[in-house]
Amino acid sequence: MLELGLKTLVAYLLGSLLGSLVLGRLKGVDIREQGSGNAGGTNALRTQGWTFALGVIVIDVGKALLAVGVLPGLDLPLVGIDASLDRGWLAVATAAAPVISVGNVAVGGAGKTPAVLAVTVLLQRRGYKPGIVSRGYGRVVDTLAHVDARSDPDLVGDEPLLLHLRGHVPVTVARDRAMAAVELKRRHPEVDVIISDDGLQHYALARTVEIAVVDARRGLGNGLLLPAGPLREPRTRLWTVDAVVAHGTDAVKGYAMQLEGDELHRATDARARRPLAAFAGQRVHAVAGIGDPHRFFLRLAKAGIKVVPHPFPDHHPFRAADLEFGDEAPVLMTEKDAVKCKRYAKPQHWILPVRAVPEPAFDNWLLGRLGELRNRSKAA
Repeated sequence: MLELGLKTLVAYLLGSLLGSLVLGRLKGVDIREQGSGNAGGTNALRTQGWTFALGVIVIDVGKALLAVGVLPGLDLPLVGIDASLDRGWLAVATAAAPVISVGNVAVGGAGKTPAVLAVTVLLQRRGYKPGIVSRGYGRVVDTLAHVDARSDPDLVGDEPLLLHLRGHVPVTVARDRAMAAVELKRRHPEVDVIISDDGLQHYALARTVEIAVVDARRGLGNGLLLPAGPLREPRTRLWTVDAVVAHGTDAVKGYAMQLEGDELHRATDARARRPLAAFAGQRVHAVAGIGDPHRFFLRLAKAGIKVVPHPFPDHHPFRAADLEFGDEAPVLMTEKDAVKCKRYAKPQHWILPVRAVPEPAFDNWLLGRLGELRNRSKAA
């Protein structure tokens, strides 16, 4: 729980009241705002009037009370109608390298982990030496840890371990990403760009570039903040990031991104590979403990596979019994789940890796932004 004190409580209350006044005055009016750095123009938002404004007040006040410990026992994302008020009261740490924060404004799967990997690979190809910091959601401890190939996903988190194995870059996990960035640079001084995985809402670490990922299936839901809706921050947060990467949707203006992957490998032997099409017509068990399991099931179904779906909560701590279904049918799983199921792997278990492919304009934009920063640094 963030210990932000009385100033934060006052900030949330003022932010909620001021925000509600604005929203009430703008009831039924279309707001059009040019996104800073968002490819392709404007985003439209129709406010929902005084009802929505009252909801914002109730939610923000509750979270402000949580922040200062008046209401105990919950660890919810802390958001306000004006995030700048929240940021103004926080002490912000600046890392010893540019920070690219990749995340989303809604809870659940949005293709964020593949997007982080895509940014990592892009930087590597252009000569950068990136490192990654992450919270490590779902792990059983909160202590700082450096990830390596032998790390236990229960201790470092499934996504950080996957990012290390796929990206071949240093990864450090900690509840405090600012501390993680310091320790990452201390252990790996060669790192010249830090990628903050799911770091949009972690304002204690200053960021050089902000990238928000939005998914077609989940989108922004009902547009309301937690717990009334799926949003960690108001949807207007998308106006303030440097770029929006839109996965499979044109409902939000941004750089397009697609997820690709049509070859599986055996969980017990990565050299054994089969195209996804080879399972067409077969009955398989599909296992997914990700933010949006149905996206995985739909991907398999579109390939003509007879899917028996087995959805689990995101970051589910898999055990051997979770993969026993009483027959010898193939079991297909995501790469994120596979890092936790390695110890239970059997020959009929198959893993489907995917990769994010942003449009070329995104690569050009990001490399251009980093190039400007590098030139500015040299000139200074």
